[in-house]
Amino acid sequence: MQNTKSPSPDLMIPLVTVVLLAIGVVMVHSASTILSQEHFHDAFYYFKRQLMWASLGLISMYVVSRVDYRIFSRYARQILLLCLLFLGLVLIPHIGQVRGGSRAWLGIGTFGIQPSEFAKFGLLIFLSWYLSQEPDRMRSFRKGLVPPLLMMGLVIGLVMLEPDLGQSAVIAGSTMIMVFVAGARIEHLVGMGMVGLVAFAGLIAAAPYRLQRVLSFLDPWKYPDTIGYHIIMSLIALGQGAIIGVGLGHSTQKHLYLPEPQTDFIFAILSEELGLIGGVLVILLFTVLIWRGLRAAMRAPDRFGSYLATGLTGVIAVQVFINIGVVIGLMPVTGITLPFLSYGGSSLTLMLTAVGVLMNISRATNY
Repeated sequence: MQNTKSPSPDLMIPLVTVVLLAIGVVMVHSASTILSQEHFHDAFYYFKRQLMWASLGLISMYVVSRVDYRIFSRYARQILLLCLLFLGLVLIPHIGQVRGGSRAWLGIGTFGIQPSEFAKFGLLIFLSWYLSQEPDRMRSFRKGLVPPLLMMGLVIGLVMLEPDLGQSAVIAGSTMIMVFVAGARIEHLVGMGMVGLVAFAGLIAAAPYRLQRVLSFLDPWKYPDTIGYHIIMSLIALGQGAIIGVGLGHSTQKHLYLPEPQTDFIFAILSEELGLIGGVLVILLFTVLIWRGLRAAMRAPDRFGSYLATGLTGVIAVQVFINIGVVIGLMPVTGITLPFLSYGGSSLTLMLTAVGVLMNISRATNY
């Protein structure tokens, strides 16, 4: 008798994601209680909002996991065009909102979305479609590598006008991973990588605040009260956590010492309260998720699915690398959140949606 049961996705992907999400919700509450009470007179303000976004994200993850991922291939160009439109809208005064020094938001009041988050995934969908059309052309620099890099440059150019160097780095990193997997020649990638580094160096040198971030990363203790403050407070949190941590809810750095403890520096608070053991556990969970994402990419039934799974996994990997690198003082402050753990609206919802796509691709491998 033929088995008509619907194939299952790789259950390790949603399982690890939900564990990370649960840790994140708990840590957002722990990290934000003092800040929430100080600003909103409600210790549960960020916790309640994180629960709302997490619920929306889980619903989106489930729905997308049940929809054939190939539909994104059919509408790849339209999706990217819409993302570019929103990136343009956010730059218009009185339409785009300025938060944290960047005009990167669309919204009303405290509710807002970041078009750059959508553009990041819109570009991945477009590149997956483009790279899957004629695989052999990636051996050519002009016909294969230049078009996707030009499209990446367009997206990064709009994002940098906000400005948002962190998102630009994530977009560049995930794009380079995709074109490498698609078969681009090493010498071409090295050459373009050097050009990219020079461009990023120019962007850093052109803006005083970016240059200050680099200086603070190189020697934060030289600027303890100004540009080095974030990194120093983060390192103090890590040091206080030691091996087993000070205990859940007992962080001292969240008492308005470490700015935005529920977003960019959530890993610092986690490591302070749960220690090296907690930090390593989270890194291991991300490692498992990245491994299963790459596994889904290698087993995908078509090139589009393979490239899309690679790109989505690449975004997660690059963001984890940058965020934790900043927290432990190995990289300058970028403003990049830690997937599934940091407080966030559109960023959290889209990350969970991306996991739904990975689940869908992994399900297709079981036919």
